Formats: sequence, C-alpha cells, structure tokens
Amino acid sequence: MTLEHIEKEVGDALKMGEPGGVIDPVRLEKDSTFNFRCYPGISCFNRCCHNVNIILTPYDIVRIKNMLGLTADMFLQLYTTPEILGQTELPIARLKMLEEERGRCPFVSPKGCRIYSDRPVCCRYYPIGIASLRQQDKLKGEEEEFFFVVKEDHCKGFNEPTEWTVDSWRADQEADLYDSMNRGWLELLLRKASFGEGAKMPEKARQLFFMVTTNTERFRQFVFESPFLGSFAVDDNTLKKILKDDVALMQFGFEYLKHVIFGAESDIIRLKKDVLDKTVKKIIKKRRKKKKPKV
Repeated sequence: MTLEHIEKEVGDALKMGEPGGVIDPVRLEKDSTFNFRCYPGISCFNRCCHNVNIILTPYDIVRIKNMLGLTADMFLQLYTTPEILGQTELPIARLKMLEEERGRCPFVSPKGCRIYSDRPVCCRYYPIGIASLRQQDKLKGEEEEFFFVVKEDHCKGFNEPTEWTVDSWRADQEADLYDSMNRGWLELLLRKASFGEGAKMPEKARQLFFMVTTNTERFRQFVFESPFLGSFAVDDNTLKKILKDDVALMQFGFEYLKHVIFGAESDIIRLKKDVLDKTVKKIIKKRRKKKKPKV
C-alpha cells in the first residue's frame, strides 16, 4: 500500500466515519494505545508479506542493498519495478513480489523476514499508518500528523495481550530514524504534488529524479566524474562525506533536486557565479528573440 493510497483511504474513511475494509477509521494520537504482537507460531504469520504494494523510500534502498552487498543497479534490477507515483507523477521503485509463489515478498521465509534489521519503513509501521493534514501547497509551517490502524481480516496479532502506544511502537520499530532520513524525499513529493496534476515535469528531469533517489552509485559517479563540479559549488567537507557515505550522498541528493528542479535555495550547493551569469544571459537572449517582431 503506497503512502499516497494510505492517505487517500484514511481521508475517505475519516470523512465517512464508517468502519470497514482495511483502514480502521479511528484517529490515533502518539499516546493512543492498541494491542498487537506478531511472532513465529501465530496462525497468520507471514500472511501480511504476500501481495503487498511496497514503495521503497531512498533510505530503504540504501539500507537493503548495503545489507545484501549489492550495487544499486543490481538491487533495482533484481528486486524492484519502476512506478509513477500518483498525483506527483514522479518515478519511484516498488518492491517486486514473486508471482510464482502467490505474490510472496522475495525476502520472507517460513521463519520470518530475512532482512528484518533493514526492512522497509512501511513494514516497520505496520499495523500503524500515518497521514498528514498539511495542505500540499503549503510547504512551510507545522505539519499536523495523525495515525490510524491498518486491520486486515486475516491478522490475529490484534488479539494478543501486548499493549503499545503509537510512540512506543514507533520507537521499537526505529520508525523515527526512517522518518527523519526520508523527510527530504517526502518534501520533494509534496513540492511536486503542490503544482497540481497539470504541471508536467520534463522527461530528463524525471530521469534525474529517479537516478538521484534510487541509485547512489550512479549519482556519486555523476557528481565526481562528470562536469557537475564545474557547474556547482559544493564545500570540501560535504564532498568528503558524500564520496564514501551513501546516507550523506542521499541527503545531498535531496538538496540538489530541490535546487535544480524546484529552484529552492540551499546552504550546501549552488550554481557557480560564472555559470549562473551565463545562464541568465542565455535566458535574456532567448526572451528578446521571442519578443522581436517579425518582418
């Protein structure tokens, strides 16, 4: 279930005020309680790991491909399918289920998840969902978040006596870490969604977005082995970090995309003055040429 799909479903459920389906239409706060436990031996063990639509965040990809010892190219080819994300029309990577095994997640085994320590953030949150009440065209100010329960008919974990608050569950699952790591990516999605469905992004920009947010090796090569540093000013400390650290490179990538695609100012990257001046002159020349009356 994608972030976009969850937000739509919970919004509809809360408006209707009618229970039913997967979403339990009860708003939860951080101190709200619920009962849940999943463990080997429970009758529904691993059933939630079949036929699920898991959108991988950039931090998910970094963690999983590094755990498996794969390059991003290899991981993306073996385990993901590219997909366009709803209203944003931005490309993302979806985890590919195994069609020949009833849509099983490729990382689940009879004993449980084989990548449990590095599992995706949506798996960490389950059975809790998160939604935002911030309007998509307002990128500044406080964002009001709330939570809800995702109840599937087959799940027996809700019958267990173990009690959690939303906050204690998120802490236990390291969800806060993943949320902080993915914040820059989510901001990019919100920025694009705020433009509305009519705002089309050039294909080259979409390809750039996909490369930067899914493939650290290719992005690092792009930064250090192309004319990139001839056009952009980046401080030496940042360059040292992103040369070896995938997470630092990922976060640098968010700043780069905000700057080049959405025109946002950045403290760590900017166009060099001579490049900027040359670009401005080209734009002015192009506009004058358009305004010149035809004889």
